[in-house]
Order: sequence, then C-alpha cells, then structure tokens
Amino acid sequence: MNNREFGNKGEDIACEYLIKNGYEIIARNVHFSKLCEIDIIAKSKKKYVFVEVKTRKSNAFGTPMEAITKSKYNNIKTGVLSYIQENKIKEYQIDAIGITLEPELRIEHLKNI
Repeated sequence: MNNREFGNKGEDIACEYLIKNGYEIIARNVHFSKLCEIDIIAKSKKKYVFVEVKTRKSNAFGTPMEAITKSKYNNIKTGVLSYIQENKIKEYQIDAIGITLEPELRIEHLKNI
C-alpha cells in the first residue's frame, strides 16, 4: 500500500467516524494550492467543519497529531479562509483527527484547533 492509499484508508475511517457522530460529509480532498489540501469538509448542524486527518500504522515514530506542524496548520488555515470566503460561510471550525491502526484502531478527534 503506497502513502496515498494509506492516507485514503485513514480518511475513509475518519468519514465513517464523523457520519456515526452526526456529521454530513460535504467534500474530500479539496485542493487550494500545491501546499493546501483540506482532507474532509463536513457539516455539523449549521457549522462547517474542516478536518485534517493524519494516519499512522503505530505510534512507534510519534502520534498522528504530532505530524500537524505549525506550517501545515497555517497552510490549512489559508485554504479554509479561501473556501469560506468563496462560499460565504459564517460558522466554521477546524478539527484534526488522528488515526492509529495498530496495535488496535484508535481515533482521536480534536475539535476547533
């Protein structure tokens, strides 16, 4: 499994988790530039939720959340601000979902980062 397939698997798991928790999936893998891709755009009630997903096989080399650097976050924020301007969105937040596959599936959801 290559990195893209591995990332897609994590995003599939994240989408299933979000749907089970009452979110509606609006879009996936929305590109704004070479540096910015929003993994999942979802909706919870009237609020749009922009989700960054990080997946790791295990925590042997760090947790998924540790992979969201300040630079990565700033790129995400730039894309989100562009999207909300273009679509006239008033209520939104940025979330992060970290998925660890082994030794057992673990999903960590940080809201409004």
